[in-house]
Amino acid sequence: MSSSDFGDTSLRKGKLVVISGPSGAGKTSICNALLDQVENAYWSVSVTTRPMRRGDVEGKSYQFVSDEEFLARKSRDEFLESAEYIGHQYATPKQPIEQAIADGKIIILEIDVQGGIQIAAKMPESVRIFVMPPNSDSLRARLEGRRSEAADVLAKRLANADGEIAAACDSNCYPHFVVNDILEDTIEQVKSIILKEGACA
Repeated sequence: MSSSDFGDTSLRKGKLVVISGPSGAGKTSICNALLDQVENAYWSVSVTTRPMRRGDVEGKSYQFVSDEEFLARKSRDEFLESAEYIGHQYATPKQPIEQAIADGKIIILEIDVQGGIQIAAKMPESVRIFVMPPNSDSLRARLEGRRSEAADVLAKRLANADGEIAAACDSNCYPHFVVNDILEDTIEQVKSIILKEGACA
């Protein structure tokens, strides 16, 4: 499926696409592929209080803020959703999302289940997809392959994975579940879901 399958960009309906899943399931790789392959697709830059990692770029990977700034912005109702994950706060700025949809763009948003549930309540017209790993062994291998986190953080991510999957299933807010075994096949499956959900006129 090519970007041309998504039709004339002048006619496209704006759409928010939510990609969720446990750490190591391949969400970021899928999102990056969508940005490369889907015409008029844009990344939603989230706000976080977590420290920058190697390879992170301010304003592109995340907006990195202090705990104080995060709470101030939250109190001003600037976030579409917010959640805590492994001791750090994450949120989606509201105004850029609303503007992008009004402009007819496809907005790609990578968030956890807590955020996905909030999005489903506030924007039921959004496309919500949960990415699953093939099995727990592959998830561990992917996380260990990052070599970007301490062993205790890795252990927390693995422990949280089962809970995130269960929460996604129980929430009934994800109409689509995909198993990311072969990345290229998963990307095509996600693009097909987006197309069927009306991301083009």
